[in-house]
Amino acid sequence: MLALSALRLSSSPRRSVARALFGLAVLAGCGSGGQAGGGAGAGAGGTVSGGSGGNLLPGSGGRGGAPGGGGTTGGGSAADVARKLGRTPHFLVGMGNDLDNDHAKDGAYTLGVTLDLHYAYMVGLPGQGGWPDWNPSGSFVNVLSDSADAKGVTPMYTLYAMAAIGDGNLSGLNMDSFMRPYWDGVRLLFQRIAMFGKPALVHVEPDFWAYAQQRAKGDPSTVAVHVKSLVPECADQPDDLAGFGHCLLKLARTLAPKAVVGFHASQWAGDAKQTVSFLNGVGAGEADVIVQDMLDRDAGCYEAKGSACGGAAGPWYWDESNKTSPSFHDYLAWAKAIGDGVHRPVLWWQVPFGVPSTTPGGTSGHYRDNRVHYIFSHIAEFVAAGGLGVTFGTGAGEQTYITTDGGQFRDAVTAYVAAPVALP
Repeated sequence: MLALSALRLSSSPRRSVARALFGLAVLAGCGSGGQAGGGAGAGAGGTVSGGSGGNLLPGSGGRGGAPGGGGTTGGGSAADVARKLGRTPHFLVGMGNDLDNDHAKDGAYTLGVTLDLHYAYMVGLPGQGGWPDWNPSGSFVNVLSDSADAKGVTPMYTLYAMAAIGDGNLSGLNMDSFMRPYWDGVRLLFQRIAMFGKPALVHVEPDFWAYAQQRAKGDPSTVAVHVKSLVPECADQPDDLAGFGHCLLKLARTLAPKAVVGFHASQWAGDAKQTVSFLNGVGAGEADVIVQDMLDRDAGCYEAKGSACGGAAGPWYWDESNKTSPSFHDYLAWAKAIGDGVHRPVLWWQVPFGVPSTTPGGTSGHYRDNRVHYIFSHIAEFVAAGGLGVTFGTGAGEQTYITTDGGQFRDAVTAYVAAPVALP
């Protein structure tokens, strides 16, 4: 029996990230036409091919039709998915939420070694200041992809648009005024990934699926979503959460067949059995991976009640000896149950950078955490739990970062890259 109550967050931890990233569009050099910085890179501007229908954004193609056609279905071992991502079949390591004015200098590219994945949030809706507006015609996608590709890294996109009207607010699901721009943004994301022409990973809506599971009480058919009237390719899908999830996958497979897609599983959604049932109902078992997060801010930030760390139920600092709960073995048992239940390998995301300490808490930029230390000391355990890989990043301001951790992360990834662990 897992001590899951000790591991769950009481509510979504993502709100401050969403707020910060709207500002980041300006500060990180993501835009043009009056926005700060250059960040143009290859792929900025241009057009996105598509079929007939109204324009999504200027020069971005239409709603009807799709380039390429065909596509692939999900499935395969962790090694298979690594290969689909263009990586050798080893346990993958990545980093993200680290944008710089010059995207060739994003944090993941400053370590002196080549990581496997680099992720960035895709926040908001087109026409409303969201990511599609940060560069002409949504070309921020290609700014990121081209920067990653130049560094030998596979780009990863965390689509976080469902929170555009508020974290946990699901009222937009049944409104054309919300869902039309939402679908336009999804379409544009996959079209832009297709323009890149190489593998990329799309992580779909962290937190949202947990809110949806709780609203639906486990039954995806009980929550209405505008699908078929807005997405011609999905006219055969029901107007509910199941249709929504399957339509996301259909657009991915049709528009960007080289994309790897992963839905998100949250511990606070419900017990493992309920979560597996719900996720399978919305199509997660037909994607490529299942994405999970352990805790997206340093444990010490919660312990110290830092300004960026409210609303989570502890304890947050897990027992590395695995003798008391909450422990890493507790967590990995849950993670494996989810991965086994949807029959997909697990990718851990936005793991904090904190450094172990026997003293709870810490100070801004120097909060304690032990997840980096435990993961790199026990990678075989994560592989045995069905793991594909792990990405690290800060989930809010004030967290320990690669510039304030005393070299912990740089040293760990340098040693790991020299002797990576093979995937089954």
